[in-house]
Amino acid sequence: MKGGTLSRQPFGGKLNMGQKCVRSTYARRRYGIGVPQVRVASYFPQDPTRHVLKNLLPSKPGTEPLAEALVACRSHFVWAAVFSALVNLLYLTPTLYMMQVYDRVVPTGGILTLTLITCVAVLALGALAGLDWLRGRLMLRAGLRLDRMLSGKVLQRVMDLQAKAPNTQALREFDNVRGAIGGQGMLALFDAPWTPIYLLCCFLLHPAIGVLTLVGGLTLFTLAWLNERDTRPRLNRAIQSQNHAYAAQEGIAGQAEVVRALGMRQSSIARQVEQRRHATAAQADAQLAGGRYSGAIKFLRLVMQSAALGLAAYLAVKGEISQGSIIASSVLLSRAVAPVELLVGVWPNLVQAVASWKTLTELFGATASVERERTALPDPKGRLQVEAVSVKFPETENPQLRGVAFALKPGETLGVVGASGSGKTTLARVVAGALKPQAGAVRLDGAEYEAREGDELARWIGYLPQVPSLFAGTIKDNISRFATATGVDQDTADRGAVKAAMQAGAHELILRLPNGYDTLLGPFGQGLSAGQAQRVALARALYNEPVLLVLDEPNSNLDQEGEAALMQAILGAAARGAAVVIIAHRAGVLARVDRLLMMRDGMVQLEGPREEVLEKMRATTPRGPAPTAPQQAPGQPQQAQGRIASSAQPPRRSQ
Repeated sequence: MKGGTLSRQPFGGKLNMGQKCVRSTYARRRYGIGVPQVRVASYFPQDPTRHVLKNLLPSKPGTEPLAEALVACRSHFVWAAVFSALVNLLYLTPTLYMMQVYDRVVPTGGILTLTLITCVAVLALGALAGLDWLRGRLMLRAGLRLDRMLSGKVLQRVMDLQAKAPNTQALREFDNVRGAIGGQGMLALFDAPWTPIYLLCCFLLHPAIGVLTLVGGLTLFTLAWLNERDTRPRLNRAIQSQNHAYAAQEGIAGQAEVVRALGMRQSSIARQVEQRRHATAAQADAQLAGGRYSGAIKFLRLVMQSAALGLAAYLAVKGEISQGSIIASSVLLSRAVAPVELLVGVWPNLVQAVASWKTLTELFGATASVERERTALPDPKGRLQVEAVSVKFPETENPQLRGVAFALKPGETLGVVGASGSGKTTLARVVAGALKPQAGAVRLDGAEYEAREGDELARWIGYLPQVPSLFAGTIKDNISRFATATGVDQDTADRGAVKAAMQAGAHELILRLPNGYDTLLGPFGQGLSAGQAQRVALARALYNEPVLLVLDEPNSNLDQEGEAALMQAILGAAARGAAVVIIAHRAGVLARVDRLLMMRDGMVQLEGPREEVLEKMRATTPRGPAPTAPQQAPGQPQQAQGRIASSAQPPRRSQ
């Protein structure tokens, strides 16, 4: 690859699979050329770390970002392996130094020789310390690079998977992987292949010392294998218990006010303590199991060191080895078994990191469509089509939506009514793009939602959920959907926020706050009343003038002034051509809608123009006079405070 172009044969010969993948990836990024899917293993050309990286990552669609991140860190791994080789060679310095002192200096009394070999030993040990520091720094940098490349993508995948797994601990799993790469576990793995080298050196000293080291090493390896076999299921149970305990703790903390108000503190604390007890018991069980093996391994290593000294002394007395080989044999044996002992110590972290990595690969595999290439589509006008949409949540018997279908033109307003549990909010989440249906499709101007990238689609949709769901930050940041964090100019975001607030009728309300639009909110929008939060959330939904507006119970916390402003905002959005979907029980906000949709048990029971649906509802009323449909003026929505039931009863005026 030279001068920004792709050479035909960069290596002067036929391209192998790894080189083809590099060419294809570059072509896709540089020229936007689509390339066929290749196996993840082909990302790794021939090098010492290829098979290790290949085994860490299964080859399935969606895991390409993980593969690319590992490729970006490959140079770190290669150089860490090179430095580990030099470090392990330099670990022979104390052995050689002792042999020279006892075999050359002591018998001859050569002070100059002692001085020279001491200087050489100090330089070698200094180089050892420097290289050891460098490889540790390299692995730390590798972890930081992984964090830069994957943390945002992990969060994006979690956001895409929230509807299916709301308690995903993906970032915690990713931190486990990053911590293992930057910790002692990876260095122990790099040192382990050098155990046979030290074993060979022991055989060079004397076959008996080599046999002792080999038997001891095999025994240590057996203990390490037993440790892994016994602790792996315990560690997995401990990890799962900890994740459940943390998730429950976060859930209780987020509902602290409700817990205090309902007198649930003691019961919540008792549940938390019980969950933590199970988690800590599982963790203690795993640690105790590993501790038994760690103690046995340490005992065996000390016995082996003493046995090496005794055996070397016996051989020296017999004249089969020199006196310097006595201590050298003990040092070599220690270095031969040190990686095994270190691996046993860090094994729980490595097991947890491997389990976390598998979780990440499953997450990326389950969200393979997040980063797929999409064709740029023209700006939508607001034509909505819902085609046979069905939704069924996990661990539920009946589906929440069954074959829901309707269409809405730009500028039309649709009111959705029905009893609690009929599927209205689920339908709102599907139409807003917050929830993906298991069957059917939702289209905006003929294109399925999946045809646009998530944030690109959200630009054209305004969504007001039942709970306002404001975030920590200023009011203007909440209204502008924190657009400045993605590079939008602050002045542009401010003007858009003020315009949306004026369209929502919340401008004066915000100006009356202590710091106006710069008022800082706490987590979950703390600092505003329920009605104020709902009006700010309405302004957020209107930000950037979306072509589709989805409002779920938009007047549940509003007073008369707020409901009048809401009605004006709905009429204004429809007047500029936006399609509006309103989920409501109170009849006032539905007085001016163009169409009505009545739901029951997750299905559409009635749908059509408002007057036609009301007429059918009156006709199916079993008894009693047919009430008059609400006809409130836009500025007087509070005159109708009745509820629209999901049965055949039409909306009624309050008496």
